[in-house]
Amino acid sequence: MKQRPLTQYAALSVAAAVLTFLLKLVAWKLTGSVSLLSDALESLANLAAALVALASLAVAVRPEDEEHAFGHSKAEYFAAGIEGALIMIAAVAIGWTAIERFFSPQALTQPVAGIAVSVLASLVNLWVARLLYKVGRERRSVALEADAKHLMTDVWTSVVVVAAVILVALTGWPWLDPALGLLLAFHIIATGLKLVRESMHGLMDSALPGEELEMIRGVLSKYAAEGVQYHALRTRRAAALRFASVHLLMPGAWSISRGHDLAERIERDLRIAIPGLIIFTHLEPIEDPVSWEDVTLEREKI
Repeated sequence: MKQRPLTQYAALSVAAAVLTFLLKLVAWKLTGSVSLLSDALESLANLAAALVALASLAVAVRPEDEEHAFGHSKAEYFAAGIEGALIMIAAVAIGWTAIERFFSPQALTQPVAGIAVSVLASLVNLWVARLLYKVGRERRSVALEADAKHLMTDVWTSVVVVAAVILVALTGWPWLDPALGLLLAFHIIATGLKLVRESMHGLMDSALPGEELEMIRGVLSKYAAEGVQYHALRTRRAAALRFASVHLLMPGAWSISRGHDLAERIERDLRIAIPGLIIFTHLEPIEDPVSWEDVTLEREKI
């Protein structure tokens, strides 16, 4: 069955961001709550981030060309980094509004209607976030996963906001609204910083996750019984793509054909263990001391 293009899921995120922003704007207009305004502003950041994710995925899915022999998948990391920056900008705006309202508190109006609209918006975000996260994990899309995490943060933010509106309505303490809005601003900044950090790690060619490294080592170790050792194992990831290179040490008396055939088997097993893995192998005679001079290349992180 043919998979849907990742750009279609990003387009769904854009549509959801537009809808939730409008709903939360209505909720703010109904209540006058600065917390709901904060929530609406974060949804505006969601919209900008979803547009960036859509654009980055449109670039990431392009095939390899002469200038980009390993594809364009790293474009997804730019989406995650820009999304983090947008979140932090929204958080600053939220904090500024909350501080102003803290010194000039206002009573809320129509809290029940505002809460109902906000809950509806949150349910939309929750459904889209779960879908994006599932697809992002299955297809190793950094941009979709970042968008999903951002939307889930928005869902939890909305939960806190609704709680704030209810507390203000029950207690009659309007200062609770901007106080919780300010706390949300700090929380959102932390989320933005995390996304920026993850984006930087991706752009710096981080090694594969520990469980995938162990799978690679497990496959390579099976061939020790056939007289093959290995070193200089290096790995990196670029969004959905996985790369590995390794030096295979074989008996020097073997023919080129025999060594090549065994290397092909090893590469096939590695691609079975990690589907889509792009693997480069280099054959060396195990008896030659020169073969061991590059052992210092064996490291788990570039």
